[in-house]
Amino acid sequence: MASKDDKPGSFAVSRRDFLRSAGVVGAVAAAAAPPEVDAQVAGLAVAGPGEVPVHLMVNGKRLDLTIEPRVTLLDALRMRADLTGNKRGCDRGACGACTMIVDGRPVYACSTLAIEVQGKQIRNVDGLANGPTLHPVQQAFCEKDALMCGFCTPGFIMASVALLEKNPTPTPEQIRRGLDGNICRCGTFSRIFEAVSSVKGVQRG
Repeated sequence: MASKDDKPGSFAVSRRDFLRSAGVVGAVAAAAAPPEVDAQVAGLAVAGPGEVPVHLMVNGKRLDLTIEPRVTLLDALRMRADLTGNKRGCDRGACGACTMIVDGRPVYACSTLAIEVQGKQIRNVDGLANGPTLHPVQQAFCEKDALMCGFCTPGFIMASVALLEKNPTPTPEQIRRGLDGNICRCGTFSRIFEAVSSVKGVQRG
């Protein structure tokens, strides 16, 4: 609001109007600033948007990749490391076909960024067998015929391994809860549960 003493034609801004306009300009400037500028101002390390070096520990071996930060763990292993055992199903963390174990916990690899799991122990289905000797869970799935098309099987096996390493003697209810993040579109659930129930002596890792 202009003062009474202001001369005609002069520009006058009240303190309130000035602060209001300054706040608007600041908000617009902040919104216009690219994310990497905000990160630099905050003192955070900036990765991307181009390819960056990523170091993963997969099945006990170091894996050095150069990928964009947006690449998922599933794509990093399938497309860059030729570890294709785990499959892409829904690609939105709902079916469980991509399930891998990270630091002892089952995760959806299609919804996990590879860059976020650096320094962690990652296991996928490609690393379960010891040469020609199958992992006990893999062997049980074969013996109980716990698969049909087999597309979801790697994810079910990894979820089952994570469950049995945490609880070697789960009850039927605990098996159902441990595998409730995985879907078999062929409907082989009863044989999957039978296979998991038959496994004995699974040790961590």
